Amino acid sequence: MRLATIRTPNGLQAVRIDGDVAVECGAPDVGALLARADWRDSAVNADGPRHDVDALVYAPVVPSPGKIICVGLNYRTHITEMGRDLPQYPTLFAKFPEVLIGPHDALVLPAESDAVDWEAELAVVIGTSVRRADEQTAREAIAGYTIMNDVSMRDWQFRTREWLQGKNFEASAPFGPHLVTPDEVPANAAISSTVDGEVMQSSSIRDLLFGPAELVAYISTIITLHPGDVIATGTTGGVGHARTPQRYLQPGQTLVTSIEGIGQAVTPVRGSEKG
Repeated sequence: MRLATIRTPNGLQAVRIDGDVAVECGAPDVGALLARADWRDSAVNADGPRHDVDALVYAPVVPSPGKIICVGLNYRTHITEMGRDLPQYPTLFAKFPEVLIGPHDALVLPAESDAVDWEAELAVVIGTSVRRADEQTAREAIAGYTIMNDVSMRDWQFRTREWLQGKNFEASAPFGPHLVTPDEVPANAAISSTVDGEVMQSSSIRDLLFGPAELVAYISTIITLHPGDVIATGTTGGVGHARTPQRYLQPGQTLVTSIEGIGQAVTPVRGSEKG
């Protein structure tokens, strides 16, 4: 099953994607839909107004998650290119909902940063509340997967040993377009990012050091995960900061983030109006 949150003249709506048609599910967004105990049946049986998929305007697939927990250094290729050892435990940090933009919204580069980098990521969305889950319970708690690009302001990220300030610039993280149930995403799904058609990142989610269920189990040991919460599972090798010379996003470029079985976030890059 494939779900999305779209912008309509009447506000946000959660929809089920059926081929070239999107069917409203009677909820204002996918996060609100997942809060229902019977969300799967509600989505499958929804028979609301219909929209042409080609005309959809996507919002962030979960516009206001209660938690966005991110994992750093979780692809072996990225860990290697950053010159680090494989971690024994997941490296965690947080994002806030204000960072999220729709998958086709423009990314406006902040005037305060000269080092805006791309990070293609598989994002896990929770469908059932869990605390101290074992891996099987954790796997069952996953509603589905979507795309996030953890766009990072490297000059801010590395001001200190903590990364939060470089990962939380407002309106900087494309998120969506679709939430896809786990059965539709291959275990070795390809993940990539391109800038103006040039491949920057190209790998498989099989390269993840800590997989989705393992992350849900680990994080739920620390805090309860609720429906609509998001875990961004980390990025693969090929980021601009690790290149020689280093490369960063520039106004006028187009950033495309792709994951096999989910789709693409196509993000035009714009310069800041400030300064």
